[in-house]
Amino acid sequence: MKATVFYDGACPVCLRALARWRDKPYTCEVEWFDITGQQEVLLAQGISPQKALEKLHILCDDGTVLTSMNSYGFLLRHLPHWRWLGEIIILPGIRQCLTWSYDAITLRRLKREGRYCERKG
Repeated sequence: MKATVFYDGACPVCLRALARWRDKPYTCEVEWFDITGQQEVLLAQGISPQKALEKLHILCDDGTVLTSMNSYGFLLRHLPHWRWLGEIIILPGIRQCLTWSYDAITLRRLKREGRYCERKG
């Protein structure tokens, strides 16, 4: 199984996390893809460039797109010694709380950086 992780290479927090997790021994093949300036690639995969800035996206080789805590859960479940945490963060209730916190922090960061686009309608 192969999974492509779409990350925000213009985000210092994201880059620190990437440095920590990139070379871990995942039980599946993980490709890391910087979305900076790659709007057409994202759109070709059916991923909104703005949503890709707001939430971590993973494209699995079967075409499934995971977002937010489901993405983090997927990565952790494919990492020896971290599988337990991947199972916990996707539990109902826990996933929603983590998603709400993550979204609020990300929204604040994107607005501060001037990279948030208000969606209409």
